[in-house]
Amino acid sequence: MNSELRTVNPEPLIHLDGIKKVFLTDEIETHALAGIYLKILQGEYVAIAGPSGCGKSTLLSILGLLDSPSEGAYRLNGRQVEQLKLSERARIRNREIGFIFQSFNLIGDLTVYENVELPLTYRGEMPRSERKQRVLESLDRVGMSHRQRHYPNQLSGGQQQRVAVARALVGSPSILLADEPTGNLDSKNGDAVMDLLSELHQGGATICMVTHDSRFAGYADRTVHLFDGQIVAENNENEGEPAPRAVGG
Repeated sequence: MNSELRTVNPEPLIHLDGIKKVFLTDEIETHALAGIYLKILQGEYVAIAGPSGCGKSTLLSILGLLDSPSEGAYRLNGRQVEQLKLSERARIRNREIGFIFQSFNLIGDLTVYENVELPLTYRGEMPRSERKQRVLESLDRVGMSHRQRHYPNQLSGGQQQRVAVARALVGSPSILLADEPTGNLDSKNGDAVMDLLSELHQGGATICMVTHDSRFAGYADRTVHLFDGQIVAENNENEGEPAPRAVGG
């Protein structure tokens, strides 16, 4: 991943300070996030766990600059990002964040190679030769080099998710955000994808994963438990039961 960013920045990679998110529909306020205080360090593997409707996906959308908080401050890699213009948010998202989605989100009429290359095409200054090198390296890391000329519909679900991971890696992001990455996979392929994420983490990747499955949360260094839009507990790997956390962290 981005070694320069990891070595020179002494701050947490992600720092959320009092993040709130309120949705207004038909004059009804829904408080999706009710004051989130969270730090994620470079090189950490953090799982965000909790029941459906607790705010996990909303939190991940804010972390990924796909949505903005209603209140609170968000620092990504030492930079305040919650109030940036859309164009600047898009630029930072392309360079700093790699997304892994439950539904893979591969483009059906592009080959595996073209799907992985796609995020790099938005970096106009990057030579084609460098794009090719990065794509091939990313596919090699996930064991999919031999499928680069195939199309998504020619791959199994597990293979499609491996390609999606390669696409997330190709831009050398500061953090990988994984939203229920095993949700559309059977248990064998789900385990294989989780093993792949563990290998990437051991290689230096920072990962934040949303999951409702406590078994998969156990792959992470630290699990943050959400309930009704708040962090109610945290626990580290092999610590057993989570410790209650005071709101306001």
